[in-house]
Amino acid sequence: MVVRIYKPAKTAMQSGRARTMEWVVEYEPESPREVEPLMGWTSSADMHSQVRLEFASKEDAIAYAERHGLAYRLIDPKDRKPVRKSYADNFKFGRIGSWTH
Repeated sequence: MVVRIYKPAKTAMQSGRARTMEWVVEYEPESPREVEPLMGWTSSADMHSQVRLEFASKEDAIAYAERHGLAYRLIDPKDRKPVRKSYADNFKFGRIGSWTH
């Protein structure tokens, strides 16, 4: 069994960073998902695909994988570069694009 240890990225639907501070342990899929032909539902015979564990730190997640004898793949998060914006820049002279309707 191989697990992925990663820090989730924020979704496009949120502006905050909620649920992005913890580390997640998920099992790698062992078999591909199948589409049921009659109803179109997606199914999988792999029961481990339903398991998602959250840890406060990377070390805790790695210790869990090693304690249970799981091979793991660590995915380090990319550094976030905040973009500094000013409200006044919306109305500055020489702005590319029109700000009026």
